[in-house]
Amino acid sequence: MKKIKFLVAPILVLLFLSSCSSVQVLSDYDREADFNAYKSYAFYKTGIDKAQISDLDKKRILRAIESEMSKRGFVKSENPDILVSIFTKEKEQVDIYNNYWGGGFGWGWSPYYWGAGWGPGWGGWGGNNVSTRTEGSLYIDLIDANSKELVWQGKGVGNLGNIANIEKKEERIREFVSEILMQYPPNTVAVR
Repeated sequence: MKKIKFLVAPILVLLFLSSCSSVQVLSDYDREADFNAYKSYAFYKTGIDKAQISDLDKKRILRAIESEMSKRGFVKSENPDILVSIFTKEKEQVDIYNNYWGGGFGWGWSPYYWGAGWGPGWGGWGGNNVSTRTEGSLYIDLIDANSKELVWQGKGVGNLGNIANIEKKEERIREFVSEILMQYPPNTVAVR
């Protein structure tokens, strides 16, 4: 029994850590853009209005973006250098696990006993476990205010879960935004 506990504990830790996976981030940019010229920003209302999430979550995302932009030395302006827009996607992931772990009755020898008995083995109980999770994508677009062309795009993908606790939800949104904007400006990404 101690051997089973010894094997089960690491598996549970791995499952827990994989369920708390962080945000996977990708970014792309216009190689011709002069990112050093961008010092001010404003939100691109037309793009943000199209994001298919609740107005409360939009506000949370925009507050997180404001915080991150401020950390990078940007100021919010009526006459901005770049426009910030967001886009979201969400999809339901279905995971199916085949589990055929069980016990059985057998006869034989073990270092601990000789004879018949119950013990762990393959066969016996089993079945499929099905779980669902929500995977969300957040896109942050930076658009040159003069040319109205996209100059940088960051995408974060991760598990959202149905977070009922508002503080945890806001923390998860801040994590998404922070991880995405860590890739900006693109010339500093190569240095890391």
